[in-house]
Amino acid sequence: MKKITLILAIALLPLTGISQSIFDKFEHMDNVGAVIVNKGMIDLVSSIGSLDDDKDAREFVEMAKGINGIKVFITEDKGVAADMSATVKKYLKKSSLEELMRVKDKDVNVKFYIKNGKHKDHVTELLMFVSGMKNMDVDVNGRKFETVLVSMTGDIDLNKISTLTNKMNLPEELKDADKHN
Repeated sequence: MKKITLILAIALLPLTGISQSIFDKFEHMDNVGAVIVNKGMIDLVSSIGSLDDDKDAREFVEMAKGINGIKVFITEDKGVAADMSATVKKYLKKSSLEELMRVKDKDVNVKFYIKNGKHKDHVTELLMFVSGMKNMDVDVNGRKFETVLVSMTGDIDLNKISTLTNKMNLPEELKDADKHN
């Protein structure tokens, strides 16, 4: 009986929301820079920001309260970039994300996807995928990135996304997300 219970528990574990994201495989790749910000860190930054009387800090705290996690993956490797692109396409086919907007400038493509939330201007997931940056003048510590993948989950208010973009140094294109919903 214990074995059956254990087998059932293991089989049902992915259904409880503890399962990993399809993008987590990039976190451990050598040619990928990764920034993973979990709920605990977001709460810590929010509590520090709440001590400040600054209006921007208050807006950031309000915005951050609803975020469960932020994942940013960047690579300059063409093979990994192709894998990221294929993984995003696979994820979009099985998820209920819809395209919010896309921007094309020369070889650079920026695409935003959202999963609608309970309220009009809120989403439960925001996904940004940037590709074709190799020939751009974006240089971070001597590296020229090809592809950037940003995933945010939680209760995200699109009207306040620019505050988060400024405070956490996320890509500037996120500021325009609320204008296209």
